Amino acid sequence: MPIPEFVAALRTHVGTAPLWLSGVSAVVRGDDGRILLTRRADNGRWAVVSGILEPGEEPAVAAVREVAEETGVVADVVRLTSVDVTAPITYPNGDVAQYLDVCFLLRATGGSARVADDENVEVAWFEPDALPAELTDTSALRVDKALRDVPEAWFRRP
Repeated sequence: MPIPEFVAALRTHVGTAPLWLSGVSAVVRGDDGRILLTRRADNGRWAVVSGILEPGEEPAVAAVREVAEETGVVADVVRLTSVDVTAPITYPNGDVAQYLDVCFLLRATGGSARVADDENVEVAWFEPDALPAELTDTSALRVDKALRDVPEAWFRRP
């Protein structure tokens, strides 16, 4: 997995200690309503496209960038769908991170779905009612929130 340079620099100081990072995820729909998913190289599970924001990067810009970098699909942002906090994640190298995730619904407008980086081993389109059993729990929740026909984004209320 490529680690952003700023995270690698932080890791030289904190080792594998938990880092609080900003992330984005994208629920991408095609004109036919299918959802674009990736099979992750690190855990073999299906997931929506996600990634870490670069310092100063706008979340919607990052979501569009991550989709293009990981899948070769060009997409436009439809709306913000949810903001939540992940549970701490321990990566195979021992690094621990927790994310503030900003999720968007995107509409595919071009490109061709393919594995476009080393973060994923497979990319495919799925019908919303036929998502793979190996879908990560967080991705299932993000898809559910994105497909709700409501204009406001979901967030945990106090």
